[in-house]
Amino acid sequence: MNIAQAVQTLHHWDKQGRIVFTHQDMVTLFSQESLKSLTKSLDRLIRAGVLIRACRGVYVNAIAATRAERLLELVAVALRRGEYNYISLESMLSEYGAISQVPIDRITVMTTGRKGEYQTPFGVIEFTHTSRSIVDILESTTQSTSRPLRMATPATAWRDLKRVGRNTHLVNIRELASA
Repeated sequence: MNIAQAVQTLHHWDKQGRIVFTHQDMVTLFSQESLKSLTKSLDRLIRAGVLIRACRGVYVNAIAATRAERLLELVAVALRRGEYNYISLESMLSEYGAISQVPIDRITVMTTGRKGEYQTPFGVIEFTHTSRSIVDILESTTQSTSRPLRMATPATAWRDLKRVGRNTHLVNIRELASA
C-alpha cells in the first residue's frame, strides 16, 4: 500500500470516530497486503508521521481530524479488547477528590485480562487483574457516553485499592464518603 491509500482508509475511519487500531485491525483494513509487506508499510507510515505506535501492536492515527479527549483510555481498550475493564484505584479516587494528588500521565485500570504496565507516548496504562464476576463489575461501575471505559464508583475504587494492597494513607475518607 502506498501512503495515499493508507491516508484515505484512515480518513474514512476517522470520520467514523475511530482513530486507535490494533495490529489485527490493520491486517483487516489492509487485507490485500501480505503480513511482511504490511509490517514494512506500517513502519513507513510511522516514519512519515501518519501513524503513532502507542505500544507494541497498537497504532494511533496521527493525522486524524478528531482528537480523542481520552486517548489513553482508547489505547487501554485496544490493549484489552474482549475483556471487562474499568478505571479504578488512584485514578478514580483522584477524580472523586479523595486523593489530593492528580495522576497526570497515568491511568489505573482494573481488568479481567492480564495485569501489566504499558508506557505509551500519551502516558502510562497500568492494568491490575480482577477476578470479580462480570455481574459484580457491571453493578459496581458506571458508564459515561463521554468515556470509553467504565468508571468505578467511589466505594468500588476504595475497595479495589484495599484489595490490591496499595497505599491507602493518601485517601481522605471524608471526601470519599461525600463523593
